[in-house]
Amino acid sequence: ILLALAGGAFFAGDLALWNTAVLRTTAMTATLLGNASPIFVGVGTWFIFGRRPNRRFWTGLALALTGAAIVVAVNARGEGAGGDPVGDLLAITAAVFFAGYLLTTERAREELSTLTFSTAAIVGSTVTLLIVCLAIDSPLAGFTGRSWAALLGLGLVTQLASYFALVYALGHLPATITSVGLLAQTPLTALLAVPLLGEALGPMQIAGGALALAGIFIVVGR
Repeated sequence: ILLALAGGAFFAGDLALWNTAVLRTTAMTATLLGNASPIFVGVGTWFIFGRRPNRRFWTGLALALTGAAIVVAVNARGEGAGGDPVGDLLAITAAVFFAGYLLTTERAREELSTLTFSTAAIVGSTVTLLIVCLAIDSPLAGFTGRSWAALLGLGLVTQLASYFALVYALGHLPATITSVGLLAQTPLTALLAVPLLGEALGPMQIAGGALALAGIFIVVGR
C-alpha cells in the first residue's frame, strides 16, 4: 500500500509538470518528451531491479536523445510553433516522474489487485496535488462550466478509465513493454494538434520526433 501511495505521488509529479509544460511548449513537443519515460524505465530497471540493459538499449538511447535534442534545439531557436526550452525541460522531468510511477506500479502489482492499487495511487496523487496547489496558492474553484466539464472528462476518461487499464496491463507485462503502447500518444497528438490547436510541424521537428520515436522503440522493442 505504501508503494502504491508512492506511485501516486510520482504520478502527481508527472501531472503537475506535464500540464505546466504543455502551456509553455507545443503539444507535440510536450507529448514527445513526456513519453521518453521508457528510457528512464530502462535506467531505473538497471539500478533498482538489477536488470542490466543490453547493447540495443544504448543504441536506442542515443537515437532517442539525439531526436529529442533536435526538437529542443529547434524550439530554443524560436523556429518551432510556440516551443519553449523551459517547457521542454518540464516535459522531460515529467517523464522521469512517470517512469517512477511505472516502476512502482509494476512492483506493487505483484501483490495488489488493479482496483486496490488504483484506489491507493489515486489517494496518493490527490493528496500530493492538493499540497502543491495550496503551496503555490493555485485556485481550486471559480472556473466556468466548460472548464468543469473538461475536468470531469479528464478525470473519468483520461485518469480513471485509461490508467485503470494501464495498471491492469502492468500486472501482466513489465513496465518496459507496457510503455510501448503509450508511445502512440506522440504521433496522434502531433496530428490532432494541427487542426485543433493550429500548431505547425516543421521538417526538423518531424525529423527529430521520428528519430526519438525510433530510438525509444529500439530501447523497449523485443
